[in-house]
Order: sequence, then structure tokens, then C-alpha cells
Amino acid sequence: MSKTTVLTGITTTGTPHLGNYAGAIRPAIEASRDADVSSYYFLADLHALIKCHDPALVHRSRLEVAATWLALGLDTEKSIFYRQSDIPEIPELTWILTCMTAKGLMNRAHAYKAAVQENEADDPDKGVTMGLYSYPILMAADILMFRANIVPVGRDQIQHLEMARDIAQRFNHHFGELFVLPEARVDESSSVLAGLDGRKMSKSYNNYIPLFAPENSLRKMIMKIVTNSQAPEEPKSTENCPLFDMYRAFSTPEQVEDMRARFAEGIGWGHVKQALFEAVNAQLAEPREKYAELVQNPEFVEKTLLQGAEKARAQSRPFLEEVRKAVGIRSLTQL
Repeated sequence: MSKTTVLTGITTTGTPHLGNYAGAIRPAIEASRDADVSSYYFLADLHALIKCHDPALVHRSRLEVAATWLALGLDTEKSIFYRQSDIPEIPELTWILTCMTAKGLMNRAHAYKAAVQENEADDPDKGVTMGLYSYPILMAADILMFRANIVPVGRDQIQHLEMARDIAQRFNHHFGELFVLPEARVDESSSVLAGLDGRKMSKSYNNYIPLFAPENSLRKMIMKIVTNSQAPEEPKSTENCPLFDMYRAFSTPEQVEDMRARFAEGIGWGHVKQALFEAVNAQLAEPREKYAELVQNPEFVEKTLLQGAEKARAQSRPFLEEVRKAVGIRSLTQL
């Protein structure tokens, strides 16, 4: 029985926060332990260049994001963990796919359409780079290069998987069945955490709690989470309660049921926040220490990523040769 290939891209634009951990990182690391799955995890540092033109930030973020996944327990012996920029076959495949991709398909990309709508009518493409316009093709190359069967994504990324399938089908129609058609996997059960202001936790809202914030800072930020004005003794609903949802994401089922009962009985928001802090801190204290060690040891992180790149290139090199031969880029001595 062949294994299912699951590929996950990890953005390298800043330090991960609690929402990233509960919604994507933790479930991905848990899934990587499945013996029936070949797991690929890559740092999407070429994608980062689309929006970030600060070299120091790009450089630092790659270290911080890689250290985060390693500190949280990603097993690099059982999975392939690499930087996108360490696989030169990916940019080459991107160009080959670009030559097969209809411009009309790219015109329909949500990110591009949103950028155009924000511009004035006399210059709809103001500020739109070719990176922003064509990055779904780079994403398709990331996926198709390793013949991924499954790609876990958020709902906002489903269109990109559909584009990857369209691009692969068009290539296969012209040159033979080389590419696997990937399927999107949207995990509805993964936690979507609210930020300090009640909106979805996001760097763009500046309402996030850094994943490895020091203990004192972590407590201070949790204590700032916005709540309603109910008195401590009033019974409180757990429905649509950001504090309860966050507590549930970091607690055992037994702890959650106990907290649910305390909500019904009446509990002060300050006590809820203290319990939340203790739950989050208990889960992240050990990884926080490992993370601090890793960012002080970039040589180890670099070595780990390069080892992952070698494992990845053991597959990308021969597969790109197949693609090159299919489109006619092969030795002149070959028919």
C-alpha cells in the first residue's frame, strides 16, 4: 500500500502567534506522525518576497519559523522539512507551468482581484507586481513537484488548489499524465482563535499574542483580552466566547467541562484569564525554552534545513528531468 503524500507550506513573514499554533502548526505536527503518510513541510520564503522587501526581516523570519516548528516537536526523521529557496527545481518548474497557464486564470485570483479593486479606475494595476499576480503558479509548482495528494489549507486558499489542479490538467493533456491532481483538505475542527480585540487573531489586525512570548508578557497580554461587562457572579455563556474557545484549545476535555460548569455558576473574567494563562503556559513552557536555544543556534537549524533539502531534491531532481523531457528539453541524442 503506497503512502499518501501531504504537503504543507509555512509562510515566513514574522513570528508565529497562538492562532497559528492552534489552527495550523499543532494539527500539522500531529498529522505528521501518521505512519501511512509521507509528510512534506516547507518554508515558503520565495513567497515571502511578494509582500516583504525588508531583507533583514525575511532572513530573521526564516530562522524564527523553522525554530518554531522544531521546538514544537516536528520529527525531521519521519518528515521532509526544507526551505523552498533550497530547491532550484521549483523555480524552473514554475516557469514551465507559467508557459502553460492561461492569463485568464490568473485574472480570477482573489488576491489579484482584491488589489485591483482597491486601485483607482485609471490605473487598476497600480502597485501590483508580477509576483503578486502569478504567485498561484509558484504555489502550484510547490505542490505538483512532490506529487502531493493532500494539501491542508484554510478556506481562503481553496482557490489556489483549484488553480493547481487546472494547471496540472492542462499540462497532462498536452504532455502526458505526469502530475498528480492534489486535493484540498480544510480542517473544520481546527481552532480559530480570537485576538486581543475579539476579532480573528492576525498580524494584520495587530491583535495577536506571539507564540513564545515570555511568561510575564504572555500573562499581561491575556489579561488584556476584551470581555463584556458581566459581573463576576453572573452566569456566563460559553457560546461565541473568545476566552472559552481559547481555553478549550489549550486544555484537556475534563478541564474544559469543569470550566463550562464554572461559567454556568458564575466566574469572574479575571479568574478565567488566569486559568487560560496557566493552560497556555503549561503547554508552551518547554517548547519556549527549546525555541530560545534554537534561535541562538542557527548553525543547527541551517544544517537541519539543508538535510531536508537534500531529501527533497532526491525526488525533485529526477522528476524535473521527466518534465523537461516531456516538453522537449532533453539531450539532443534522445529521440
